[in-house]
Amino acid sequence: MKPPAPYLPVPYPALSQADQEGLSDLYIRGTPVNTLRAYERDLLYVTAWKAARFSTALDWPEAEATALAFILDHARDLNEAPGTDVARETAEALIAQGLRKSLTCPAPSTLDRRIASWLAFHRMKNLTSPFGTPQVKQARSKARRAAARPPAPKSQHPITRDILEQLLTTCRGRRQDCRDRAILMLGWASGGRRRSEITGLMREDVSCKEFDDKGLVWLSLLETKTTIKGETPRLVLKGRAAQALVHWIEVAQIRDGPLFRPISKADRVLTRRLSPDAIYQIVKHRLKLAGLPEDFASPHGLRSGFLTQAALDGAPIQAAMRLSLHRSMVQAQKYYDDVDIAENPAADLLG
Repeated sequence: MKPPAPYLPVPYPALSQADQEGLSDLYIRGTPVNTLRAYERDLLYVTAWKAARFSTALDWPEAEATALAFILDHARDLNEAPGTDVARETAEALIAQGLRKSLTCPAPSTLDRRIASWLAFHRMKNLTSPFGTPQVKQARSKARRAAARPPAPKSQHPITRDILEQLLTTCRGRRQDCRDRAILMLGWASGGRRRSEITGLMREDVSCKEFDDKGLVWLSLLETKTTIKGETPRLVLKGRAAQALVHWIEVAQIRDGPLFRPISKADRVLTRRLSPDAIYQIVKHRLKLAGLPEDFASPHGLRSGFLTQAALDGAPIQAAMRLSLHRSMVQAQKYYDDVDIAENPAADLLG
């Protein structure tokens, strides 16, 4: 049975039922949808883990020994562990439930995310989390270091300008082509937008008032992974990207509602919005049409490709970040570093 939503506040006896429901609704509306989904996935996982490991339900607050056991179970490769090892037996039970993929040691980022969610559940319930105690924090730090590995790229290759041009040549004139061209160009030229940011755009978020005179289109994102509602700066499209978006709006006759929508087999634009997974399918489809492997890049390649191209063209990193909305200079600098080291003359010393 699905556990109760962990992001809902604990009941306050002094509040009426109506006020309590209003508070719960406020928590839901004030938390990004993707975060809510991640919370629910992580709660299902830790609930199933404790049931398999200790044959009992979660405690609130959880015991420090349970927190340590969770870290230990996820800090080693269990393929070589004996069949009677309790951590291996627990992992196999989770694999049987479809909650874990293998006995291999999970990535440190996966462990960090699940612990962060578990800690957040305690905070939302006004409880002290065991993951904040000195011993557990130290064990977590040691586990992270012991399992350290190079982070896997979110996209196998960046979609740099030359790759983007190959994808755009496959968009030849149908409504679907007009839509996909607008998605690819907006997703790349506006700073490398994430899938949820592209599909979350509404017609009301797009201002074309300066298109005829200046060739500019302004985008107002409600929020992003690194910004909050009401504090996301406006982004600009110009040139071919602005033209592609305006053309899609005109062809699809979109006056309000979702900006990007599915198209029926009868070539009719539907009223509902595209799902984030549809962006993945569009990129995969266009790669195939362009003669590239379908796994050559993912939608994140639009984001990494924009920053890589900015570095190749010598654009200041601050200017690129103004569009990409990276909050961390360190994260954006990685794309610039890859370009800088490849162009470094010292790399050619051997000839």
